[in-house]
Amino acid sequence: PAPAAALISLSFGGAVGLMFLMLGCALPQYNQYWPLFVLFFYVLSPMPYCVARRLVDDTDATSNACKELAIFLTTGIVVSAFGLPIVFARAELIYWGACALVLTGNTVIFATILGFFLVFGSNDDFSWQQW
Repeated sequence: PAPAAALISLSFGGAVGLMFLMLGCALPQYNQYWPLFVLFFYVLSPMPYCVARRLVDDTDATSNACKELAIFLTTGIVVSAFGLPIVFARAELIYWGACALVLTGNTVIFATILGFFLVFGSNDDFSWQQW
């Protein structure tokens, strides 16, 4: 029951985040689809940690260079996802209201991705590695 409730709440969070992203693109006063490029960052953000987790078996170590590099790369991807709409707004490709909606969607989506790894990352009963 607990993983099912977590999965339902995570899927709801993902839907809300994507709704904010689409509102930033498709509202009639904005009508620019440049912010959809942040979808690439949503796909790329969990990859470094997934690769590092698969390569490193020692979870008891307090410091691991491979995991720290993965977290560094993930941080760079997340910062880029927040920076891209700001750059688009400064270049006047999108409006600042659309930028605010996309940044809100980014916050919700990345919180959902983090929640997925916190809920399903260390559980042996249900492992995301078997997908």
